[in-house]
Amino acid sequence: MSIFELANPKRFMEVSGLFLPWIAAAAAVALVAGLILGFGVPPDYQQGDTVRIMFVHVPASTTAMMAYGAMAVASAVGLINRHPLADVAAKTAAPLGAVFTALGLITGSLWGKPMWGAWWVWDGRLTSFLLLLLLYLGYIALGSAIEDETRSARACAILAIIGAVNLPIIYFSVNWWTTLHQGNSIFAGKIAPAFLWPLFLMMGGYTLLFFSLWLVRIRTEILNRRARTLMLSRAA
Repeated sequence: MSIFELANPKRFMEVSGLFLPWIAAAAAVALVAGLILGFGVPPDYQQGDTVRIMFVHVPASTTAMMAYGAMAVASAVGLINRHPLADVAAKTAAPLGAVFTALGLITGSLWGKPMWGAWWVWDGRLTSFLLLLLLYLGYIALGSAIEDETRSARACAILAIIGAVNLPIIYFSVNWWTTLHQGNSIFAGKIAPAFLWPLFLMMGGYTLLFFSLWLVRIRTEILNRRARTLMLSRAA
């Protein structure tokens, strides 16, 4: 089955209805297992118990970036190929991405205070990640400001695609500039295996949680549009 077969809302509702319970269940299992293992790891020799914030902060941050990437791809498909559900997918991903970004910023501040002695520093990673939240909020505001759905989708798609330039900036910022934020250490062998297993479980759980919530929001938007169409046809 190709992605364009899912352009039919009826077909999408059927397929997503089959997969949604399994994705949600897998997300719950991964998150519970990750939390149990995360609370069971010994304190870090430098960071102590505050290292456990990593199991919330890192997955939230990676999911926030993944969500924006998904939103940008959906926007590009909607803008170029006029995929019927692409604009809906992009629109519904934005609030979820904003929540994960805000969670990443909040937990990052909670982690930064005992490590750096400050809640916030204007370094490359934190500043570019804050810009990600502003892009999400700008996308949502722009979509709400334009009443015409076609013009709104086109304007939001352009903003999402342009804003995707920020994703590599976030990722490589710790390499391009000298910052307080630690470098990309997950795949560099800088984290002990005892911390990696719960971290990977939490990252997988966050990813599955995003996709399950995303499917719910897309399905809800489809039903809302059906309801509006039905009300307009009856009024006419």
